[in-house]
Amino acid sequence: MNDIIRLLSWLPDWLAGAILLLMAALMAVLVHWLFIRALRTVIPRERVFFQNLLLETKVPTRWAVINFAIGAALPFAPFTAQVSSTIGNLVTASFIGLIGWIALKALDLAVIVHLRQYRIDVEDNLLARKHITQTRILRRAAALVIIVVTIAAGLMTFESVRQYGVSLLAAGGAAGIIVGLAAQPVLSNLFAGLQLALTQPIRIDDAVIVEGEWGTIEEITATYVVIKVWDWRRLVVPLRYFIEQPFQNWTRETASLIGVVMLYLDYRAPIDQIRAKLEEVAGASKLWDRRVVNLQVVEAFETTIQVRALVSAKNAPTAFDLRCEVREKLISYIQSEMPQALPHVRNEVSISGAKSAASKL
Repeated sequence: MNDIIRLLSWLPDWLAGAILLLMAALMAVLVHWLFIRALRTVIPRERVFFQNLLLETKVPTRWAVINFAIGAALPFAPFTAQVSSTIGNLVTASFIGLIGWIALKALDLAVIVHLRQYRIDVEDNLLARKHITQTRILRRAAALVIIVVTIAAGLMTFESVRQYGVSLLAAGGAAGIIVGLAAQPVLSNLFAGLQLALTQPIRIDDAVIVEGEWGTIEEITATYVVIKVWDWRRLVVPLRYFIEQPFQNWTRETASLIGVVMLYLDYRAPIDQIRAKLEEVAGASKLWDRRVVNLQVVEAFETTIQVRALVSAKNAPTAFDLRCEVREKLISYIQSEMPQALPHVRNEVSISGAKSAASKL
């Protein structure tokens, strides 16, 4: 290093310093290239995460090594103390930013590798939906923490910014209260997201009823949830809604559901025959999961009885289609085979009263 400085001594100080830093940067690029090649040779190919990590972080690690080399060579450059201090602060802040960049890349790659083993496009996807939801929410929270810490550490390298931040915290109580109140919705949604990731009252692709609308959870962001309604509309709900308000989750533990069909029939309806027809309809349907089929009289009114048919299906959309099929076929069967079972309105006419009215005429 001293020999290089002597060779550059005949140049102006700023030019000699710039050439010295440039040489350090070029040397860092060469060292980084050799180091990456060596690592790719040493790391086995089956270690997919580390192989992809080297590839994805090649650019930020190269710049990090360059910054490190410039910082190491800076004390030997013939700059003034003020110039050296400014360059040193910039290099340090840049190095911190690159570390944050590498951390974000590693986080995204870890999420991709983790979720690669789970498929959501299969019938039994409860475990996959659980991991996808939890991982995405925690990824956003971790990324936010990395970004905040990186920016804060970068600003702390500059004395003027650090002093300004200290004075703002010491004398800006009112401003801090205003900022805190303004950020309350954001913070509440952030904490709600963390709570959702840990407790998981909802997951991606869950079937839910929110605000009277049936749909599936399509997307969970850092502040809101997108629900795809059955008619393809999108219902956007804040995250904290699922912590503060009641809602229905039809796939919390399993996707299987029991569909309900209500019929209003006459008191003369042959319940045993209708129950046998229900079992026949369910058995012939491809939508029934062969688990639950039942028919009961659940209520009796003045003119009709209420009959409830139960049939189970593998998921909510299938249960809805199965209910429609059972309802249509039972009504058609009752109309054609036993019309007396349909609701009737009865009026009783007294014969003696009718004769008396006729005689007066």
